[in-house]
This record gives sequence, C-alpha cells and structure tokens, in this order.
Amino acid sequence: MTQQRYTGAMTPADEPERRLRIDKWLWHARFMKTRSLAAAAVGGGKVKVGGERVKSAHNIKVGDRLQLQIADESLEIDVLALPVRRGPAVEAQACYAETADSAARRAVHREQRRIANLGLSRPDTKPDKRERRALDKLRRGQV
Repeated sequence: MTQQRYTGAMTPADEPERRLRIDKWLWHARFMKTRSLAAAAVGGGKVKVGGERVKSAHNIKVGDRLQLQIADESLEIDVLALPVRRGPAVEAQACYAETADSAARRAVHREQRRIANLGLSRPDTKPDKRERRALDKLRRGQV
C-alpha cells in the first residue's frame, strides 16, 4: 500500500466546483491573523474579487483574481487552490500566486519607503524613564 503525502489543499482536478468563503480563504492562506479580521477587511472594501467589492460570505473558486489592500501594500493575487485547513505557511503559499505586475509595484514601493527612511536619524539607545516621560508629555501636548 502506498501512502500519499497530505498537501493541505484541494487541487482543481480533485473537485472542480469546490468553493470557499473569501474570509475563510484569506484566513487559511494566512493573509489575516483571524477570520474576524478577514471578514472586517472584506467588509471594509480592502478585498476585491475581479475588481469588485464583495461581502465576506462571497464564495471564491480556483482561478479568481483578488486585489488586497493590507496595511500600506496593495497585492494582486491569483487563487491556485482552496485549502482544507489553516496549515503551515508552506501550504498557505501554495494556494496563491502574486501577479508579476503586483510584485513589481510592491518592490518599487518598498524601495521608495527605504529611501524615505534613510533621512531619519535613529537614536543610539532607547530612551530612559525620564526621557520617555518627556516624550509622552510632548506627544500629549502638555509641554
């Protein structure tokens, strides 16, 4: 008897009509830490399927193209598989592929952030208790 290795995702050949809620898929694919955060992102318009806003109950299928706005980064990914569970990162990364245009835009954005941060000076040490309290007062406008 031969053993098959568990891949953690259904391939298109296994079940061609299988669908999964978009909030579950985002959580399974490790784009969001919790399913409720995924549902909030979808409800807030941060996730689009085929360029259109959807609800968190929207079912996605293999071959769909998603546009994600996570923090200050914009991703465009293709759904390659529908995971059965929230497994390790290697399984999650096998479920999607970022488009070449998206990867190029993110690289340019990352380089722009790096260049912008070059001008910022970082202190050599962390502030001590007295300096931290002075900074807190400054931030609260109590100076």
